[in-house]
Parts: sequence; structure tokens; C-alpha cells
Amino acid sequence: MQYAARFSIYAPLRLLALMALCITTFTTMAYADHDGQVHDHDTDTAHSEQSLVTPVNVATSTQASISNISTATTNSGDAIQQFVAGDFSKRQAMLSDWPGSAESLDSLVEFIANDELYQGNGGQTYLLNKDDQLFTYPDKKETADWPSDLSQITLTNALRSALIFGQAKVKLESDKPAQRLQAVEILADNIDQVDPAIITTAAANEDSAKVQKALTALQARIDFKNGDLPTQIAAVNLLADSDNPQVLVDIESALAADNLDSALEAALIDAESSVSRRIEISTWTGHIFTGMSTASILLLAALGLAITFGLLGVINMAHGELIMIGAYTTYMVQNFFQAYMPDMAGWYLLAAIPAAFLVSAIIGMIIERIVIRPLYGRELETLLATFGVSLILMQLVRMIFGAQNVEVSNVAWLSGAYQVSSSLVLPYNRIAIIGFTVIVVALLVYLLNKTRFGLFIRAVTQNRQMARAVGIPSARIDMMAFGLGSGLAGMAGCALAQVGNVGPDLGQTYIIDTFLVVVVGGVGQVWGAVLAALGLGVSGTVLEIGIGAVLAKIVLLVLVILFIQKRPQGLFALKGRFVE
Repeated sequence: MQYAARFSIYAPLRLLALMALCITTFTTMAYADHDGQVHDHDTDTAHSEQSLVTPVNVATSTQASISNISTATTNSGDAIQQFVAGDFSKRQAMLSDWPGSAESLDSLVEFIANDELYQGNGGQTYLLNKDDQLFTYPDKKETADWPSDLSQITLTNALRSALIFGQAKVKLESDKPAQRLQAVEILADNIDQVDPAIITTAAANEDSAKVQKALTALQARIDFKNGDLPTQIAAVNLLADSDNPQVLVDIESALAADNLDSALEAALIDAESSVSRRIEISTWTGHIFTGMSTASILLLAALGLAITFGLLGVINMAHGELIMIGAYTTYMVQNFFQAYMPDMAGWYLLAAIPAAFLVSAIIGMIIERIVIRPLYGRELETLLATFGVSLILMQLVRMIFGAQNVEVSNVAWLSGAYQVSSSLVLPYNRIAIIGFTVIVVALLVYLLNKTRFGLFIRAVTQNRQMARAVGIPSARIDMMAFGLGSGLAGMAGCALAQVGNVGPDLGQTYIIDTFLVVVVGGVGQVWGAVLAALGLGVSGTVLEIGIGAVLAKIVLLVLVILFIQKRPQGLFALKGRFVE
């Protein structure tokens, strides 16, 4: 039989595993505002104290200024344009009582933080990006008509403090609990300047249990810093349930003080132990989550290889480049949306997923038809041929896109993170990758077990000659299965583009780990690949924390080699012609 002469598929993988073992800041003391007024450091500090400690006590002239601004809103543009056109006192008044939405204030903070906000000769507002492209605001259209006197909008210490509290005030008044929770976090970062009355008022009007808990914890921190002994002890007992690293810092600082009351010291010691334990639990939960997201990426990359490896017995060294092609397809779809459908640019990822699948699948079928099919039964020649294909694909990408990495931006709805607690934050993009992997695995299992195409793949994998005898077109199934595996690799590249760099060498980063997942899980076994990816992803992350990335990789590869020596068929043995 044509396939009976194949040598052990594990020897080259041991070789691969062994090969892998060898493989603007500055400080200003004086500031000039729009009218040329100079504000020195001491004056700014005084403004800072006033703006946070007594935020509601704004001078009458300031209130008049903001009143005038509000009256002129319809004639002066939106709140950001008014802020840019205003002088120092107007800007401070606006930040103390922001006339726009919380989202517009967040945009102002982002523009200033990124050094993008500029003012033209006549008070017009412009945005200048890092590529020196000038855009008008608010329509954000690029312009070549640069003003002769373009000045950057920067903040003095007083305005920075006003901006911090202004954000907190606007968000506390929001009807969204997430916004109010952000306000509490802003106040917690500036706890020494917060007026306790603000916390009391906000807590009295709060109906969200999560926000109420955050406000209570913030009030306890304030009481611990400023209260009498009974109040401090009560606050410490309350803070013992926290996992906020800053709370631990406060407790450790208090324990280092001299002449500490014995009752307070005992409460602090108990709280220190409790908070440390909670932080450690949150930290390890985050590590496990990171390991699961890494496992999801490995699984996406390995699923296609598990199918083609199990069906054809081919060590496809170009599989990593098919992942790279999926990532570059995502990049091209992003550019297309930005150029021709800018209003829908935030949704390019929904189109990039099927596009990455189709492009990689087509290229994979071409490789199977031209390169792999004439070499069936000649494993070493197939390995070398696909390795040559991988080099060709990498060089083609370098010729077309350049040797440097390209930028694939995260879509807005996957930016940010879900904050489980003060010390545990889960990025939305990695949550999405885990969910996407679950969906892909479910669809693949359905395809292989519930459809006619899946039945043909399983039949050819187990006994090619018998499948041919009953009329299954094995050559066509080989090509389509190889295309399916390549398409899955393309979707893995699409997912990788959301969490890492996209460059010509992208596939080489994951090819060895991908082969290890397939071999440990069992050739051609989807569920084996799932378990192997979880094991390698989580254990790799844990080892990196303990001994570093390089040593972790070496230890992991050694363990995999030992596992292969003990159980060469992997976690799940393949039934069919490989056993025969």
C-alpha cells in the first residue's frame, strides 16, 4: 500500500524539538496661557490643592466665565473646541464644571495625553498625529492648509488637577455604573486631595452594589489616613477584604511607623495577611487567564495542522506561513475599510475573519496540489519542500509589504479590559480570542462528526484504500482537507494580529509549539489538541513566571520530548492506517 512505507512520524518532530532548544519626559516650572499669562509652580500647586480639596467652591468670576461659555456653546463649537479657544481661567472653569459629555472629556484627556491637540491662529482646533498629519476638528479630515502659528495645547499643574477632578465629577454624575466606577478609581489615585464630602454624597445616592463597595473602600482608606484610633481600626478591619495593591502599601507603611498602638498593630498585621493573600489569588488568576489565552492561540494554530497531519501524514513546514498570511490578510482588510469605508472601519475584523480563512485556504490547496501531492509517501522530501515553500512565502511578503512589522489596530469594541477587581484585569481582546476559539472548535467538531465531508475525512484518515473502494474521491478530500486546515491557520493569524506584531517572521514564532501541540495531543485528534494546547499554554505561562521565558521554553521542550519517548502516540492514539 502506498502509505504503508512511511517511517515513524515522530522522529522528525523530535528533531524539530531539539532544533528549537538551540534556537518624553521633562518638567516645567512656569507656564504661559493663551493670553500670555505666566503661572509659576507654586501658584499651580495652590490651584491644584483648591481644585481637588474644595472642588465646588469656584470663584464668582470663574462661575461667570463658565456661564458665558455655556451661553456661547452653539456658536463656539463643542466643548473641546471651547476649551481650546478659552484662556486659562475659562479652561479651569470648564474643567471644574464640564459642559459636555463624559465621552467628550475622555476624548480631551486622550488628545492631550497623546500630544495631539493643537490650536490655530484664530482659535481653531486641530489634531496632529505622530505621522505629522494635521486634521481639522471635529470632522477629523486631513488638511494640507497648516496655520502659520500652530500651538500645542498643554496643561499647567492647576489645569491637570482640575482635569483629574473634572473627570471624576462628570463620571460620578453619569447614569452608567461603569463610568461611576471609573470616577472612584480616579479619586482613589488622588486620595490625598479628595474632599471626603464628595464620597459621602456619592455613596448616599449610589444604587450600584459594585460602585457602593468601591466608595466604601475609598472612604475607609481616607478614614485610615485621617481618622482617630477607633476610626482607623474600623477602617483597617474593613480594608482587610480588599485586594488593592495600594491598600497593601498603605498598611505596610503604617506598620513601619514607630510607637504604634498595639490594637491597631494587630489589626494591621491581620489585614496585611488577608490583603496579600487576596492579591496573590488575583495575580495567579490573571496568570492562568493569560495561559488560557495563549493556549487558545496555540489551539487555533494547531487545529489545521492536526487535520492535515492526521489525514496526509505530511509535516507541513509552511503551516506557520499560512498563519502569517492570515495576519497579513487582516492587515489588508483593515486598510481597505479605512480607505473605502471609513465609517465602518471599526468593524473590519468581522470581514477579516472569513477573508483570512479563504485566502489561506486557497493558498493551502495550491500548495497541496502543486508541491505536496507529487511527494506523497516521501516524508523527508515533503518536509524539505514545504520548508522551501515557507521561505518563498516569507520572501514574497518581504517584497510586497517590507521587512518591518505592519500595524494592525485593535477594533474599538475589543479595546480596554474588564476589571474583575483592583488587582485583576482581563483584556477584552484576549477574552474574545478565547470565545472565538471555543466557537471554532465547536464548529469543527460538528463539521467532522455531523456532515458528509467530515465523514469522508474520517474514512480516508482511517483507511484510504477502503474509502477509495466505496467511491470516496480521496484526492479531492486530501485537497479540501488541506484547504480546511490552512484556512484554520489563517483564522489563527487573524486572531494573532489583535494581540501581537504582524511581520514576515510571525509564523516561525508558533510553528514549533504548534507541532508540539499536535504530537502531544495525538495525531489527527481534535480533543487531544485541545487538551495539549491548554496544558502547554498554561504550564508555559506558569514556568515563565518562575524561571524566565528562555528557561521555561527549554524545560517545556525537554518535558515534551520525554513525554513523546514514553507515549509516542500522544494523549489519544489514532485508529486506522497509521496503526496498521
